[in-house]
Amino acid sequence: MNRQLTSDFAGNQALMDEIFHPQRNYDLVLRSFLIASRPACFYMIDGLHKDDILEKIMDSLLAVTKDAMPPTVQAFSSLIIPYGEVELLNDTDKLTTALLSGVPILIIDGYSQALAIDFRTYPTRSVEEPSKEKVLRGSRDGFVETIVFNTALIRRRIRSPGLVMEITSVGKSSHTDIVLSYMQERADPHFLENIRRRLAEISTDALTMNCESLAELLCPHHWINPFPKYKYTERPDTAAAAILEGSIVLLIDNSPSALILPTSFFELTEEANDYYLPPVTGTYLRLSRLLVNITALILTPTWLLFLQYPQWIPDALRFIAVKDEIHIPILFQLLILEFAIDGMKLAAMNTPEMLSTPLSVIAGIVLGDFASQSGWFNPETMLYMAFVAIANYAQASYELGYALKFMRMILLVTTGLFGIYGYIGGILLCIVTIAANKTLSGIGYLYPLFPFNGKELVRRLFRVSLEHAGKPK
Repeated sequence: MNRQLTSDFAGNQALMDEIFHPQRNYDLVLRSFLIASRPACFYMIDGLHKDDILEKIMDSLLAVTKDAMPPTVQAFSSLIIPYGEVELLNDTDKLTTALLSGVPILIIDGYSQALAIDFRTYPTRSVEEPSKEKVLRGSRDGFVETIVFNTALIRRRIRSPGLVMEITSVGKSSHTDIVLSYMQERADPHFLENIRRRLAEISTDALTMNCESLAELLCPHHWINPFPKYKYTERPDTAAAAILEGSIVLLIDNSPSALILPTSFFELTEEANDYYLPPVTGTYLRLSRLLVNITALILTPTWLLFLQYPQWIPDALRFIAVKDEIHIPILFQLLILEFAIDGMKLAAMNTPEMLSTPLSVIAGIVLGDFASQSGWFNPETMLYMAFVAIANYAQASYELGYALKFMRMILLVTTGLFGIYGYIGGILLCIVTIAANKTLSGIGYLYPLFPFNGKELVRRLFRVSLEHAGKPK
């Protein structure tokens, strides 16, 4: 229940104690003292404030005399508090959110408003390069779990008054801070308003999974399509470049990942390395990545189709036929290996670092040699699945990799069951699944291919030099 503070210090302190229970919460510090003979107290969360600034503020407060005591809390804030970020609050809901966010609260007898003095700090790790988005050249910093540091990393790169950082909060219990970062004259105003509306309409208790929780709440009822609607990044240079191109970046407190939207299929296949290398090299890497992704999708289903119709194999490709005896149908071999690769990924993620090398050696020996000798898998199956497993790491988007994996498994099943008709039907299903997906802005997922925009398509496929890049969209 929302209540208001009064000028009665004892009543205000009793109200605050009723809400926060400082006697039970060891990390909630209640410090009582006198300011010019007036009772006062600080409420703060231990570990979330800067001790050196608290010292300076206490020196200033204890130096106030009765004659110099300001008559109003507004005057007290202006004349006595030597720190700039001060907010006057008397609403208990706002006080609760501020205090539990780490902002110390000062209550003074005779004032009907509390002073929320922002000298908080958050525990954080060092700003280091993300392990999933490493580059050969370029900056080595990355986002961290503290949203203030993340906005500063973007501000450092875009020194323009047109850069806007709007903050809001989501979650009845968590009150998770979310920042909308965009360029005022470059972002689509209708799309921006749509995102604001979606954020305001979110009704949830907490963003327990940070970015993923927000992504699912922003776009509900579209979970069946595996292709991602967002581009995740932990690199501030990638986020800054997207903002300059007119995209909107969402930063979520407690998460080192930023959401870039709207995002199309071609944008997901881009990486920072494309821009830190010369245009010709960047273009080669981009086209190679796109070709590898397409090959990883259709390689094993196409091989399975040729094994079902050996008369279609050209003479130059006769070597792709299986030479050894097949004990387990090829379709089941491929599906088992699809699951086995994911099992190895999960094992690697949950293995202590000191044991990861022995585990890799054992897995390589068992699956690479003994599996084929035992008759479970043919060497050709192992070869093609090894290529597919490596190809999954050719692009940075983990979500796109699994979307292609799901499509490949569906294509394998339809090809194995229905032959050429299943292969064609699976290919059409993949195309429809990608084409039917829409970005949050409503533009086609395959833009600029559908709807066609030749200039933008060239820009997405080829890494042009800066002098020909033109103005940001």
